[in-house]
Amino acid sequence: MAHASHGPGELTGELLAAPIWSDDLVEAAGIPVSDAPFVTVGGGIGSFVLVDYLRIAGVPTGQIRVLSNLDHPWETYEYLTRVSQIPRPERIRSDSASRPDNIWGFPSYAVSEAWQSRTLRPLIQVFGEPIFSDYWTPRAGAVFAGLERESRRINYPDMLVKGVVRLVRRRQGGGYFTILTPPEGSTATRRMAYRSRFVHLAVGYPGLRFLPDLRAFRETYQDFSHVVNAYEPHEHVYEFLKTRPGTVVVRGGGIVASRVLQRLMDDRERYGLGTEIVQIFRTFVTGAHGPHPWARRKGGDGWAYQGFNYPKSVWGGQLKARMRRLDGEARAQSYAEMGGTNTPWRRRWQQQMRAGRRGGWYHPVQGVVTRVEPRADGMLVSQLTGDTGDREIAAHYIIDCTGLEADITEHRVLADLLAHGGAGRNPLGRLEVERHFEIKGTASGNGALYASGATTLGGYFPGVDTFLGLQIAAQEIADDLARRSWCRRIGPVRSTAQWVRWMRGRGVEDEG
Repeated sequence: MAHASHGPGELTGELLAAPIWSDDLVEAAGIPVSDAPFVTVGGGIGSFVLVDYLRIAGVPTGQIRVLSNLDHPWETYEYLTRVSQIPRPERIRSDSASRPDNIWGFPSYAVSEAWQSRTLRPLIQVFGEPIFSDYWTPRAGAVFAGLERESRRINYPDMLVKGVVRLVRRRQGGGYFTILTPPEGSTATRRMAYRSRFVHLAVGYPGLRFLPDLRAFRETYQDFSHVVNAYEPHEHVYEFLKTRPGTVVVRGGGIVASRVLQRLMDDRERYGLGTEIVQIFRTFVTGAHGPHPWARRKGGDGWAYQGFNYPKSVWGGQLKARMRRLDGEARAQSYAEMGGTNTPWRRRWQQQMRAGRRGGWYHPVQGVVTRVEPRADGMLVSQLTGDTGDREIAAHYIIDCTGLEADITEHRVLADLLAHGGAGRNPLGRLEVERHFEIKGTASGNGALYASGATTLGGYFPGVDTFLGLQIAAQEIADDLARRSWCRRIGPVRSTAQWVRWMRGRGVEDEG
């Protein structure tokens, strides 16, 4: 590795204003420079899957650097699943063969669980889905255990550099500089620069998103305990309800809302609680719906039902092929037709909701909340405008299950790319990428800047924010790197040999 002088490492005004940096400009600022041909930013599952492909293709660990503030690739995902009521023993919303720790998809999660538990039940359920049984999905703990095993196998910790990435700028002559702020006290400089030919961004969602009325309530009354987002710690809500009868408002109708609802109903049944639940749907679905008869989604009682985030054909069928041909408004229209909030249909959960409606303690309603205010007795009053007119709903707690922040300008690396890196937005407002996931407009000489995951939703491939979607993006990027002669393509011989090593738990063999 080549290093510049070790100064304080400040981002000067000259650097911040320049869209293209020279080596001399960076060194003059006293920022130490390290060379790494390939850098991935984020360090979550998106980064991990691409690194896994490259390692299996034979790229040595010394050629790859993962810049992240995470200790483990699954750290953020495990946090989000845990606080949104999917702890390790519970099942996530993912296909059996979508394994981020196994690029071949075999053995699938169902096969592995059947083998480990010595039962055929997972396989019988897979063969019967979705007509005779619910979709089979893996336990969260199985996913994390698999990722941990594969992380050790490919020597992922050897490639990890801890810190927070500040920005990515094009380098004069080709490639990029990625600026990292290392952990406080770990180095003698405030910033470090990684000089690379290729950069990959997998930074996920910028942060939590609150509905306007709930954000206004939290800011006005500084109450962050009674109005909570499902993606932030809120165990205190469930603990309160164990001490006395209470009312909870659940906002939203997606997968997270269904998990929160099931937790409330499970606790009510398990502990004999008197919890009242009011669920507010902005759009109340009453039956099957869709743009045409052969593209309809089941629904009812407010919910839109779908096994997975998108129709299965987006991952490898006719819909995937059609989306790769669409641009602009036509692509946006296609997303509108197949998108929308939905959740899987589960027999157990349906029984609970029916019991709640019959017993009068679960109340699904349609409407838009205009404001939330505290009452003198401590209750929170939601002003609701809906199909049946205006009404007030009083509750002890409100749980917002409407999702994560989607505006890419909330992430400073992405905002800087839009302002200085040549990046643009796709029809849904996220990063516009090529079919091989290179960010349009950001090329630098013989270098390339790629992105995958949630920040690219709206591109030529719809299912980006899923395990299988991350794997498809990683394969496209790895193939493009092979076309650029930076790494070898994973051919049938190497693929077979590496699968055997994966099955035996043996490390990756480097090429050459």
